[in-house]
Amino acid sequence: MLRKLILLLLFVPGLVLAADAEQHRDPNTGLLSWRVKEPGFSLQLVQVLPDSVTAMYGSRGLPEELIARVRDYCVFGTILTNDSATQLVYRVEDWHARTGDGRQHPVRAKTGWVEEWAAMGVPFRWSMLADEQTFEPGDWMQGFTTLKLSPDTAFDFAYSLEIGDEKHDGNIAGVRCAPATPPLN
Repeated sequence: MLRKLILLLLFVPGLVLAADAEQHRDPNTGLLSWRVKEPGFSLQLVQVLPDSVTAMYGSRGLPEELIARVRDYCVFGTILTNDSATQLVYRVEDWHARTGDGRQHPVRAKTGWVEEWAAMGVPFRWSMLADEQTFEPGDWMQGFTTLKLSPDTAFDFAYSLEIGDEKHDGNIAGVRCAPATPPLN
């Protein structure tokens, strides 16, 4: 019976079970990152401290109100690479976190941030991962992804993307928002 279930899962169109993510702790900062490498793509999430958010946006002379709003989110540096021989498409609206209480938390899209910043009179567009992107073979992109979660919150990160006509759904288990203060090494 188990063998039949496994075979069924392997041949359901569009279903891809994500391999275990590699977790890495930066020896200099103590911060964590998670990387999934699948046939055709890789996805990496890197913790960003609230103080780093403050420093990055503050160094650009942005208003404290804007800085405080982003700092109140769980922020990750996100790197996505197309290692396939065809186009890769992702949409941030298809990604979310699921916390231990079973609640689903969407990734806040760049468009929402840009609209909020424009309402503050700030024409800043840089830093957030694009809402949606089509990559040609060999393309990659990086930017911040944000979730309305508290520092140190643990969750599973669900993502979805398309390579050619094939949909890839995956999950990175055991992701954690950066702590409120730098970890001790």
